[in-house]
Amino acid sequence: MAIGALIKDLRKARGWSQGQLASAINDAFGTNLDREYVSRWERSKVTPGAFYLRCLSAVLDVPLVALEGEVKRRTFLTDAAGAAIAPVVASDLLSAGFAARLRGGPSSEAWEAKLAAYGTDYMSLGAADIQRRVSGELVLVQQQLDDPQLWSVASRLMTLYAKTFPGSDGSKAVQWYRMAAESADQSRDDGTRVWVRGRAAIALGYEGASLGIADELADQAMAISETPSLGLLNAIYGKAHAAAIRGDRETAMRLDMQGRRVFDKAGSHAQTSDYAVPHWRLNVFRSLLLARLGDERGAVVAQDAARAELPPELPRFATHLELHRGLMLARAGDQEGGAAYAQAAMDALPPEKHSLTLRMLMREIQT
Repeated sequence: MAIGALIKDLRKARGWSQGQLASAINDAFGTNLDREYVSRWERSKVTPGAFYLRCLSAVLDVPLVALEGEVKRRTFLTDAAGAAIAPVVASDLLSAGFAARLRGGPSSEAWEAKLAAYGTDYMSLGAADIQRRVSGELVLVQQQLDDPQLWSVASRLMTLYAKTFPGSDGSKAVQWYRMAAESADQSRDDGTRVWVRGRAAIALGYEGASLGIADELADQAMAISETPSLGLLNAIYGKAHAAAIRGDRETAMRLDMQGRRVFDKAGSHAQTSDYAVPHWRLNVFRSLLLARLGDERGAVVAQDAARAELPPELPRFATHLELHRGLMLARAGDQEGGAAYAQAAMDALPPEKHSLTLRMLMREIQT
């Protein structure tokens, strides 16, 4: 990715204007930067020098290596994985990465089996555990990226890794979603390209974070292919949530109808994978969407439908539904009661089952 596009994405992820980014740098470093200069960076008319790269790294909270020229996939993946885990573990993973390069690494079939297992594990494990494990897989797969099919594997792993950072953190989550989308393009597989972008869009839209990026990735997915698929379904609902949060009821409801039509053709039979959208999960999407729109009756219907089919081994998603009810109470004017209801639901779920998304929903209810 060109540095101008990266700066723009990271700025938008934080919800800043170009002037606000300039002010943040000026406040932190005593410079006299103006909006026009930031615009020139983003349009690649001017490349930031070493000093301003350090400034951007600090105010956008992104590793300096990610701003030095284009994002170098091998260096960046290794640095990011190493930063997420203890040095001794990182040493072991780097050793495994070189071994994978020398010996060929897992086969494509073995990687697909790993992805399937992670898709199931994601539904019940905490973010920290998933992040630690997936960072190790990224170190391995980066040594095998001579095969387009393994670019598909890498892009899906990156998408899962991005989910372990809260969307409100902006720079980290969006950076990984963006790199996952570019990696998916290297796979030359439209199904992967749509799924990666759609999964990123629904993650950001559901969390209510980086809405501009959610819209952008959703629009890209929808432009790549109109064929009904789970990726397209995710993209549509990611865009619907972004519209609901902005107060655009008409667009949100239109997208909800479009999403239900796509689901009728592409919904999943699998029940317990992050790569699946069965009927109960569609209703989790709709429950929050309708709660955000103030459609209490519709939200309750979606919640009841989700509960009727929700697998008992996934208690975290039952907590999602309870938080949606807390949001409905808060939006109806009982903020204290809504927050208390949601907090009781969070307290009933073992802490190790808490996800970043649940915590962000809790903050939405409280504020």
